[in-house]
Amino acid sequence: MTPVHGRGPDLITRGGTAGYQELIRPVLFRVGGGDPEVAHERMIRLLARTPAPLTRTLRGYTAPAPHPVTVAGIRFPNRVGIAAGLDKDGIAAPAWAGLGVGHVELGTVTPRPQPGNDKPRLFRLPASAAIINRMGFNNDGVEAMSRRLEEWGVRRGRLTLGTVVGVSIGKNRTTPLDRAGEDYLACLRRLHGLADYVAINVSSPNTPGLRTLQDADTLRGLTADLVGEARTLNPTDPTPVFVKVAPDLGPDALEDLVGAVQDTGVSGLIATNTTLARDGLDQVDLARAGEVGGLSGAPLTARALRVVGRLASLTDLPIIGVGGIMTPADAGAMFDAGASLVQVYTGFIYAGPALIRGINRLALHDEEDR
Repeated sequence: MTPVHGRGPDLITRGGTAGYQELIRPVLFRVGGGDPEVAHERMIRLLARTPAPLTRTLRGYTAPAPHPVTVAGIRFPNRVGIAAGLDKDGIAAPAWAGLGVGHVELGTVTPRPQPGNDKPRLFRLPASAAIINRMGFNNDGVEAMSRRLEEWGVRRGRLTLGTVVGVSIGKNRTTPLDRAGEDYLACLRRLHGLADYVAINVSSPNTPGLRTLQDADTLRGLTADLVGEARTLNPTDPTPVFVKVAPDLGPDALEDLVGAVQDTGVSGLIATNTTLARDGLDQVDLARAGEVGGLSGAPLTARALRVVGRLASLTDLPIIGVGGIMTPADAGAMFDAGASLVQVYTGFIYAGPALIRGINRLALHDEEDR
């Protein structure tokens, strides 16, 4: 593959980013009196009400040309997606295709509704282009999400909403760790026939003990059970199962993780989740460094890239790169490191829809150069 991270964004992408950062983002960041969670919720509700003709117009800007790619047996319209956590309950699912993404990962969703951790639980660190969150899997439950998808006519493999729909699944906070598998299985069963893939979230730092599910023996059993159930539900074409990985695992732990899941039939890896580390913060934001929760954004860029590169050296499983993708060049570096697809979240908040356009153009040129 020809390296792509050196390609610069086109004039329209640069102008779109500058316009968003100078005109739109300051207004968004003042919504709700500057409360990031209020602003987030209002943004999602606004997207949910976006008229279809407007989303089609937006797609002409953010996805100027098609460049489909098949990963884990799924045909993605393009190589950039929305990471889990941005649209937890799938409220805005019909709008994401209009923003030019090839997939959206909804959730994380749990079997039963839960409020998440106490507020405040979401913090912006603008000088560092970062976010700290300790949301705690706040969601309306898998039943509510599934009904919403059914009402929209979403079915696996049909691209009803114009984009691949993945769902991140997790366990309820009150479920004991030794029964966590039951929660993941319940979500998988309810989403059967709806989600194009499911992602096992065992790497969030905001549910006590959750990351222990990444331990090799535990993860081997969990993934084997979920892949086995997916095959039971559809023996000829089971729902692909991905595993989302923490960025704080060392090289040996990553090797153990790959060894645990490689032979259980998982379809791919998603790297990475948010980090507990606080290196890379601007001095202006150090007062926020003590906030409990996972850090995302620019300080995570290099760490996530290292994890993707390490995983790619250990396995041929497809990798979705996520974490600190703030520019098209960051996405290009992820592709060069071995990622088949990328996802954005914090970069989208700070750079706006032009980031998606830039990544789409970069990926398109990469396809033309190969």
